[in-house]
Amino acid sequence: MSGLVHIIYLAISVYAWLIVARAVMSWLDPRPGTTVHRVTEGLVSVTEPYLSIFRRVIPGASVGRSGPDFSAVVGVLVLLVVMQLLTRL
Repeated sequence: MSGLVHIIYLAISVYAWLIVARAVMSWLDPRPGTTVHRVTEGLVSVTEPYLSIFRRVIPGASVGRSGPDFSAVVGVLVLLVVMQLLTRL
């Protein structure tokens, strides 16, 4: 891999892990003002623009008023496909 492709690959890998961290943090219910709450807000602000693309395309499963959000799973899978394509350059 060339230097630029390697940097892009690394950035995509870090972003994928940020999405995973956001998904894990979504299971918690931190109190406002705590460090965990600030970290969660930071992860949401960084990953939401990308994940909102998938939320518009993938309807959530309707289980009452709330359903599971598969946008993180699909988003990470798309990033993994892009990473595989980059390794072939």
